Amino acid sequence: MPASSQSPGPLKVLIVEDHRDARTTLRMLLSIAYGHAVYEAADGHAAIDIVLQEHPDVALIDLGLPGIDGYEVARRIRSTLGRGEIYLVALTGHGGDEDRLRTEAAGFDVHLVKPVETAALAALLSQVGAGAATRD
Repeated sequence: MPASSQSPGPLKVLIVEDHRDARTTLRMLLSIAYGHAVYEAADGHAAIDIVLQEHPDVALIDLGLPGIDGYEVARRIRSTLGRGEIYLVALTGHGGDEDRLRTEAAGFDVHLVKPVETAALAALLSQVGAGAATRD
């Protein structure tokens, strides 16, 4: 069942991923199957610009990005926006305890390991949507 039918409404989601095919696949899933408005960035600098201009509800951020990495992207976003303004999700191939501690210290709200299960991502976005609805 699409997350949009479970949550109060579609979210504004930013995908930050340097691999075009992965970014495109995730965009199609989130926009077509779940009805979310999706923005894309292939690097950290573009991600920060989009966050400041579009104010997405959630950002799905790969950690291994060209230019500045995902950790630095999260730190810069958190220095400008508080935890209640955007939900940051680390998407990475690394799932060790040290990796999770680093993402938490950088300001991420949650750490997901690739390949992420579609149902888990849909459930997470549904929870974020429900939280956003209570803030409105």
